[in-house]
Amino acid sequence: QVQLVESGGGLVQAGGSLRLSCAASGRTFRQYLTGWFRQAPGKEREFVAHITYNGGTTEYGDSVKGRFTISRDNAKNTVYLQMNSLKPEDTAVYYCAEAVTPIGPTRVSAYDYWGQGTQVTVSS
Repeated sequence: QVQLVESGGGLVQAGGSLRLSCAASGRTFRQYLTGWFRQAPGKEREFVAHITYNGGTTEYGDSVKGRFTISRDNAKNTVYLQMNSLKPEDTAVYYCAEAVTPIGPTRVSAYDYWGQGTQVTVSS
């Protein structure tokens, strides 16, 4: 069973930066796709970014392109989300998730394991 733990959330002013981390444990297979999603109050969970296990492929949601960067350090079993130029509309709980197969990686339903989430609040 894979366990995912997010960290790095907090309160930041608009225009600021945060780096989220997602630490994985209990993984038994290497071929994983890792994604970040976010959910604001009253809204559906939204795709933010994903990265393949070898880091060779990344994809971003339209609302974060050019501002967020996903990366991974497999030696540390950790995936990062660097968030720059934050806006109030980025306020949400951010979740990392892992998928056994990289099919439909922008969909919530594609992911098999989820973390508990970390709150990001951007003040104006």
